[in-house]
Amino acid sequence: MSEPTPRPTLVTGCSSGIGRAIALRLAREAWPVYASARRIEAIADLAEQGCQLLSLDVTDADSRRAAIEAIETNHGALGGLVNNAGFGQQGPLEEMPLSVIRAQFETNVFAALALCQRALPGMRRQRNGRIVNLSSMGGRLSFPGGAAYHGSKYALEAMTDVLRFEVSGFGIGVVIIEPGPTTTDFGIASVRSLDALPRPADSPYDSFRAGIRRALESTFESPSPGASTPEDVAEAVWTALSAHDPEPRVIVGETARRLIALKDGGTARDWDAVVAGMYPRPGDARRDEEDR
Repeated sequence: MSEPTPRPTLVTGCSSGIGRAIALRLAREAWPVYASARRIEAIADLAEQGCQLLSLDVTDADSRRAAIEAIETNHGALGGLVNNAGFGQQGPLEEMPLSVIRAQFETNVFAALALCQRALPGMRRQRNGRIVNLSSMGGRLSFPGGAAYHGSKYALEAMTDVLRFEVSGFGIGVVIIEPGPTTTDFGIASVRSLDALPRPADSPYDSFRAGIRRALESTFESPSPGASTPEDVAEAVWTALSAHDPEPRVIVGETARRLIALKDGGTARDWDAVVAGMYPRPGDARRDEEDR
């Protein structure tokens, strides 16, 4: 089997975790990889591993344009785009300001879509390209407290499915990656997003907030044996970029496979029962008393 042709590839969100692992995985194959982050000093060491570095704020239109143009100046067009940058906002939906929800969608959905729109004309001209969007098992199922995050991932999945059809005739492949719990700082950042939300003095969600925190800490501070490493996800991304005909949707990790199968195999009431055993139900006076 012949080696895949190296694709000049932009990877977003490379300052830590999955994005860093993806950049290193591509560099190991001697691909022209452009690792990006808001603060370029946060990824300076990746240059020593063979990565080109770009300062990129994915939510800023001028920054997106400059990043794509820099790569197109060197290569004519992008060969690959990996939309990895994102975060997980947590909190009770009733108390979450719309500005916070919009910020979640701006990073997780609209920034990824805007980068696709910037990269696609060049990919179409060369009739070749690959787009890999990092979703989550949270784009297939949802947990209490994660409405903004899950909403953004469901939206990204729907747009990615449509985009895959719309650009396939131009020789462009589009893949969704769906990791489960992964050993990164995602959980810590999610807890911080919960703590940063305004808390009304008479909030009926105090016990629920505490339950969200416990669930996040349990999942990400002491991950289950089914959790993945950033390198596991990076390997899935490498396959998505390099395979001749990659799977359109790739689940990463045993926990993700198990939970998605559980969700898909039952009814909405079945899933409600699953999450009811994991989180305190807001308004449940008995559970509120137990949590005090």
